Amino acid sequence: MGRYDVESSLDELTELVKTAGGEVVAVLVQKRESPDRATCIGSGKLDELKALAESEEAELIVFDLELSPSQLRNLEKEADVRVIDRTMLILDIFAGRAKSAEGKLQVELAQLRYSMPRLTGKGTELSRLGGGIGTRGPGESKLESDKRHINRRVHALQEELDELTERRGRLRARRKKDGVTTVAIVGYTNAGKSTLLNRLTDAGVLAEDKLFATLDPTSRALTLPDGRSVLLIDTVGLIRRLPHHLVDAFRSTLEEAAGASLILHLCDASNEELDEHIRVTNDLLDALGAGLIPRLCVLNKRDKAVLHWDLPLPEDTVQISALLGEGLDELLERIAEKLPPTRRLARLLLPYSDGSLAARLRKEGSVRKESFTDDGLYLEVVAEMDLLELAKAYEI
Repeated sequence: MGRYDVESSLDELTELVKTAGGEVVAVLVQKRESPDRATCIGSGKLDELKALAESEEAELIVFDLELSPSQLRNLEKEADVRVIDRTMLILDIFAGRAKSAEGKLQVELAQLRYSMPRLTGKGTELSRLGGGIGTRGPGESKLESDKRHINRRVHALQEELDELTERRGRLRARRKKDGVTTVAIVGYTNAGKSTLLNRLTDAGVLAEDKLFATLDPTSRALTLPDGRSVLLIDTVGLIRRLPHHLVDAFRSTLEEAAGASLILHLCDASNEELDEHIRVTNDLLDALGAGLIPRLCVLNKRDKAVLHWDLPLPEDTVQISALLGEGLDELLERIAEKLPPTRRLARLLLPYSDGSLAARLRKEGSVRKESFTDDGLYLEVVAEMDLLELAKAYEI
């Protein structure tokens, strides 16, 4: 149901179930003008679903859309099988993947906000949950508490996250003040962001062929061919119809992209849904206020398949294989070209008496040529413009 590619969306749902540790035993599709208010699928299709679940001995039914609290209750009552929706599944994956304190807080807050309207009449059902997909995160004790207690917990979590968001904002402001250039890797989940970060910086970040393999942002220093050092930031992967609870909860993390000097829009070139993945990423970046930040489109996994692209490639596009290390030299060159100039090449003749400035140029700059002459120390060096300003009197 809905205006989207059903087959592609169900394929993605299958991958989500696998990522959560489940196994898909059957798929059922229904075409309707609009969802049934009581059960989403109507009585006839519900009977078919119940029979299918019984024959396959299914332990869980996952709907590829967001169910209302009443639909969820009615479906579980009629099918006598635990039912979750797409949002609950993604929240569950996030709960299992978050490692940092901030990530865990964000997941718990999103789960509690989603669970609040679904608590009515769930006391007995929740008491019999024995674990499995859709039960990770806050845990039974929190979900069985009354709404007043959950409201207090939501308020406390929001205060903690607000404090962390302010701290992250101050860190971004300090980076900007100190002249630190940041480059954010953004893209659809499983596009290879962590693999690229590891390949370029030896970051040692978990990189798996799964959706949402990493959630917590990782920053590493990267030296470009022109000698500049930039901060490379890996961000959380995106997905179509990302639950708004998660967009809100992870906004502070995603805003790393909005504060970057350059966005590397990483795409899986082997995926048949490439165009759709690019659209989803661009829409979210625009929503975060990152629409005017320079972007470099990086088509990854060129080793896996023929490029799936229906339109002419954008001018700012680089094709790479992060796994095999192919095309990375060109990528680094293009990153250096796209970033605003903060360094330049200078030819200097320094007096031997100013050894401290020469030492600083060697340490902070990239010396291309150095020779000792009768008139002084000759240097060809690429360095920050602020540093070269100190040597302006010696430039030739």
